[in-house]
Amino acid sequence: MRERKMNGYLIVIIVYSVAMVGIGFLLTKKVTGAVDFFTAGRSLSGRMLFTTLLAANIGAGSTVGVAGLAYKFGISAWWWIGGSGLGSLILAFWVGPKIYQIAKLRQYLTLGDYLEERYSKYFRSFISLMMGIGTLAIFGGQLIGIAWILKTVAEVPKEVGVILGAGVVVLYSVAGGLLSAAGVNLIQVVIKLVGFILAGIAAYITVGGFSGIMEKSSIIMGVNSTQQIQYFSWDGIGITVIIGFFLMMTPSFFVSPGLIGKVYGAESLEAVKKGTAWNGVVQLIFGFLIVFLGISTYVMFPNLANPELALPTAIVELMPFWISALALAAIFSAEVSTADAVLYMIAGAWANDIYKGVFNPKVSTEKLLLVSRVVMLIGGIFGILLALKLPDIISSLTIFYTLMSVSLTVPLLFGLFTSIADSKGAMISSVVGIFITLYYQSPYSLTKGIWILNPQSTGILISFFVMLSYISYKKLFRRN
Repeated sequence: MRERKMNGYLIVIIVYSVAMVGIGFLLTKKVTGAVDFFTAGRSLSGRMLFTTLLAANIGAGSTVGVAGLAYKFGISAWWWIGGSGLGSLILAFWVGPKIYQIAKLRQYLTLGDYLEERYSKYFRSFISLMMGIGTLAIFGGQLIGIAWILKTVAEVPKEVGVILGAGVVVLYSVAGGLLSAAGVNLIQVVIKLVGFILAGIAAYITVGGFSGIMEKSSIIMGVNSTQQIQYFSWDGIGITVIIGFFLMMTPSFFVSPGLIGKVYGAESLEAVKKGTAWNGVVQLIFGFLIVFLGISTYVMFPNLANPELALPTAIVELMPFWISALALAAIFSAEVSTADAVLYMIAGAWANDIYKGVFNPKVSTEKLLLVSRVVMLIGGIFGILLALKLPDIISSLTIFYTLMSVSLTVPLLFGLFTSIADSKGAMISSVVGIFITLYYQSPYSLTKGIWILNPQSTGILISFFVMLSYISYKKLFRRN
């Protein structure tokens, strides 16, 4: 019986994967150059922008990763998604509209185009290098998520799962870039939302609702024990960790080159605001559902060796086959849709920002399209190698979010909303922030940050004060 179910799950994944690749290649005909590949011809409505952003943001971290955190730490795992949802709302109402208007006027393809004109090609190259390295890590994280799914439902080895996942994502992403991704993402979001809602309902019935969770957790931890109280406390994971989530995740969701690139693809300013805002709201609500699934898995299976197997285990063990098959497709969609957004970022960083921005500024749009596709293929290979080396999803995401938030947050905000920030200040603040973060993460540091802040949040705050100090010095120097 179990073998029959496993075969059924594999059939669902195979059929779904073939469908995504097929849709991606069908949309290839509409891609005639780099503008279509990177910005979907600036044709995305508010609804399409909403689906492609939500598809990118509900990935391995916010599903398998957060469920694993909830399995281990309880309800306070929600703050991971809380930070990302807040970042999406900032992108919707402040950062997104501002940079969209500039990008549409100047015909930018990537965030790097903006950084070069606002600061310099050297700063653009520096940030692109950071993003090029960081995006490979997050792509590896999405592949790990796919591998955990295949391992749980069909006992597929991690190595095989990573390669299969990379193959699906690379095939349809290389075909049409953002245009293909947006088309596929529409289907993925529907599958995700329906699948996870049904999974939540099935898990709720199986565990006996909230009262059943409390009763089962009391047996495992002890009635009103310190462990149980902490598990169901909003600060159970620790104030330092929660602050770290917000200072790492929130900026990442309004400075991400991948998300800003999707905003560039909007058809209007109104589409930017509505599509991005609804994406943030749905993320915040969705987080409660994933946390509930992680906690439900803990009270039913408290001895999992790997917490990141909590969500796949819940899907397989806590619900009927037809619901679990749909939920499995939803998880698979979550990992794949974020992975295609990451591949898009890899192409933007290495092809448009480094190859075109540094080595071949006069490259034709057709050749840039070809280079972008080659970069995606190479990025897929490196992503596989990283996924095989990295221990878990959260570790890989932390590498990416750290590099992105620390290096980009201060220069982007000061660049958009002030006129005095320049290339030197941007470079100094970024480099100092990254150096401070790496120092506090190293074994040479006696602490892991200043006061209750973790390395990433410490790096961002010091980067902010460095930029302020530089601007103050610049003003003083001009006066004298």
